[in-house]
Amino acid sequence: MSPTQGPNGEVNGVDVIVQVQEPAGSGDFVTVGSQRGLTINEQTNPIDISSKERRAGIFLPGRYTTTMSLEHLYIPNSSGYAKLQNAMRDGTYVRLLRRELGADFEEANAVVTGLSGSFPDQDAAVISADFQVSGEWEASV
Repeated sequence: MSPTQGPNGEVNGVDVIVQVQEPAGSGDFVTVGSQRGLTINEQTNPIDISSKERRAGIFLPGRYTTTMSLEHLYIPNSSGYAKLQNAMRDGTYVRLLRRELGADFEEANAVVTGLSGSFPDQDAAVISADFQVSGEWEASV
């Protein structure tokens, strides 16, 4: 599962792999889902160090955060969904891997902040999940 390249060599999509610790607390992770095409929001909150003596604001970079939304998370079986749901309900971290051109390049621990699904009769389920990254993205080894 690797993205294709456009005519100018640009990457067409990034894969995100969602992994859950199995068994819980073991440090071993199993893949429960993946998606290509996602919404990622990175933000640095400013710290206002302005003085009342000046009209112009002066700011320092503050807390950095990342949230990620996977609107059509592919989970191949119900046990994978149950593991992700348990991670959210139990408040345990999952691991997110970002993969580009078939190679993992970044990973981070994250908290599942939202999980929703549509389960139509005689049709494929559609799962959406939201994550808050805890700490920093690290280069994959």
